Formats: sequence, structure tokens, C-alpha cells
Amino acid sequence: MENCIFCKIAAGIIPSSKVYEDEKILAFRDINPQAPVHVLVIPKKHIASVDKITAENSSLIAYIFENIPNVAKIAGITNGYRVISNCGPDACQTVPHLHFHILGGAPLAEKMA
Repeated sequence: MENCIFCKIAAGIIPSSKVYEDEKILAFRDINPQAPVHVLVIPKKHIASVDKITAENSSLIAYIFENIPNVAKIAGITNGYRVISNCGPDACQTVPHLHFHILGGAPLAEKMA
């Protein structure tokens, strides 16, 4: 997507603080961290949100989840983490490109709201 900030980050047009990258996914530090360690994991292929996961692209999502433990370890998380994906405006999805937040580095609040 031409105007998608995460597509531009994945393409290297906009710099990021990379944690992990391969041919399918990119993980980078969030610019507005909500925990001591806050990493975003995105597919390099544009998928707008969880609502747009299909039989045709679900193997890419599985690949992301297969790699999340390694990304968390590389980012320095050693005692557990939370994985979140916001979907739509009521959930505060601010970038219309599927992404997963990995939060950790300290005990997290039990309640989400």
C-alpha cells in the first residue's frame, strides 16, 4: 500500500529500530512504548487487520507466531510477555497494517482497561 507507514518501514523507506527481519516479517521497537520492552511485529506483505486474515494469508500469520518467541528473546524479554493486536477504531488500531505488539520487560498490569 502506497501510503501505509508500516509498508514504508518494511521497505526501508522510513527507518526503524529493527529487532528482527527476514524475507517475510519485520520486528521493530515501538516509538511510543507502553512497557519497558515494546516491539511491533509486522508482515512485510500488506494485510490491513485481523479482519483481513484469510485462508490464503493465514500461513503468514502462523509464521509470525512461530517467530514471536525468538523476537521476544532477541528483544531481551526473559520472564514472559503479552501479545496484542488491535483491530479497528474501537480497539485503537491507529495503523491499518496488521501488527502484533509484544510487551514485556517488567510485570504487566493484569487488567487491560
